[in-house]
Amino acid sequence: MIEGIDAWMAALEARQLADLTFAEVSRSLRALSSTYVERRAKLKEGAALSGAGKRAAFALFYGPLHCLLLHHIVSTLGPPFTTIETVLDLGCGTGAGSAGWATACVRAPRVTGIDRHPWAIEEARRSFADLGLRATFRVDDMTHVQLDGSGASHTAQQRFGRTGAYRTERASPRTDRRRSGVLLAFAVNELTAASDRSTLLLRLIEHARAGGHVVVVEPLAGFVAPWWKDWQREFEGIGGRADEWRFRVSLPAIVEKLDRAAGLNHRELKGRSLSV
Repeated sequence: MIEGIDAWMAALEARQLADLTFAEVSRSLRALSSTYVERRAKLKEGAALSGAGKRAAFALFYGPLHCLLLHHIVSTLGPPFTTIETVLDLGCGTGAGSAGWATACVRAPRVTGIDRHPWAIEEARRSFADLGLRATFRVDDMTHVQLDGSGASHTAQQRFGRTGAYRTERASPRTDRRRSGVLLAFAVNELTAASDRSTLLLRLIEHARAGGHVVVVEPLAGFVAPWWKDWQREFEGIGGRADEWRFRVSLPAIVEKLDRAAGLNHRELKGRSLSV
């Protein structure tokens, strides 16, 4: 059981259903699920978070699922992934993935989360506060962020620091790379440019060779990440591993209710990971 998950789920449900009915969110969840499976080209246009209903469904349904999946993966991988001091969450969304990693650690690490969507960043801040976890989040491009444990970006201050609405957080201090982790949970598949993926892979491999740790998580479905085999070869080439995950889990009540209402079936969580 993830410590603090009941309080987080209660706050999450109250927040997401404050202005929407359950029926509206369940309808939006069906539309969101269809977008991920049948209309993936729309993702680059921001279709996943277009509208209050889809945002609520993303936070209230997929967020907890991602948290549970990452918690299981990191718990099973064990040290050094459970003993790190920092996690850099690239494409963090609502922060659920790094929350799952943090709650699997012996001592919760400090998290820095990066995402391009202001709503997701604000939701991540609230979720980490509800879970009692340490983190800073900011709007930025994950392909430009340093992987040295600081989470700094040379473009962040210029692009966002003077807007007022979402100020750039002070970067976390550098940490020993051997005690740092980089997470990309369901994020790489949304990079539409092959050049961006290739550059990111090179940077991740460099980070790992310098002693850092990396976890990449994607769905099992092969069409989501046709680049997976190439990435797997690179990770295994430096001593990393590739895993497929299937495990039964008791879902939070609201997640289970949405699962049934939308005609989905997530009593068994699935995913695949690369780690080093």
